[in-house]
Amino acid sequence: MGILRDRKAFGVFLLPGLLFYILAVFYPIEESIRLGFMKWGGIGEKKFVGFSNYVNMLKDKVFYTAFFNNLFYLLIVVSMQLLIGLLFAVLLTYMTRWVTLIKTLYYVPCIITTVAVTQLFRSMYATEPMGLINQVLGFLGLESLACSWLANVKTVLTCVSIPEGWRFTGMYMVIFYAALVSLDAEVYEAAKVDGATEWQIKIPMIKPIMLLTLTMCLTGALRGFDIPFLLTNGGPGNVSELMSTYMYKKAFSSNQYGYGSAIAVFIIVESMLVVSVLRTVFTTKEDRQLQKEEKKRIRERKRAANGGK
Repeated sequence: MGILRDRKAFGVFLLPGLLFYILAVFYPIEESIRLGFMKWGGIGEKKFVGFSNYVNMLKDKVFYTAFFNNLFYLLIVVSMQLLIGLLFAVLLTYMTRWVTLIKTLYYVPCIITTVAVTQLFRSMYATEPMGLINQVLGFLGLESLACSWLANVKTVLTCVSIPEGWRFTGMYMVIFYAALVSLDAEVYEAAKVDGATEWQIKIPMIKPIMLLTLTMCLTGALRGFDIPFLLTNGGPGNVSELMSTYMYKKAFSSNQYGYGSAIAVFIIVESMLVVSVLRTVFTTKEDRQLQKEEKKRIRERKRAANGGK
């Protein structure tokens, strides 16, 4: 127990992870912010241009297309991952057999490589040879609905969103299931005696987990890149362009590193705003009061540890 109270021991164990986090996260963010004020083609001298990249970004029609596409992508991904994940987790709580097997099967897509997932859905959407979706439509007598899903401007954005939503549904199912089975049975029974319904009890009790999963899902969807990029590369045209794919093209295909960095900074700021809004929405007055009281107790403990100073 002595080592747990030793601040130097804490520092020794935290330092390697902290250094890695600084190099892998904070340094790239700092570089993106700095390059956002520069004009640079990847080679040669960087030229300071002030807010020119951000001004050009706000005048760029493709950027607005990518922004609204990202909102649509986010809606589908979040709806699939959280709603379906929660539904499956609830169903699991009523099962008494094969729970571990089902959890494992639904979790498998999370550990499959991105390229494999992309190839799976590309073959399902294909027309030559006929993919699974078009085969099912033909079997049901709906051949008129069959099309080249990734080349159709009306369907492509939905088609690049579904794989990402499907891929991590199992992960959120496991998180929700763990939260539901860990609820205090005594509190649950007491509230049930008072006339509360099952979900009037359970939903408030897993609110912190819902905030965590919603934060993870939203920020992940805002940064969504790999599957859309591999499936369509933002095409046809810019119909399925996302902010992350557009940022990649500008920085690494067009060698406009300053402009690409400005888009990257916008994505970072957008993600931070989303997290801030979520915390505000999910934090009640009672929670804020408890947080103030907890901070007060921590200050009092520190004061007592320092001899009242």
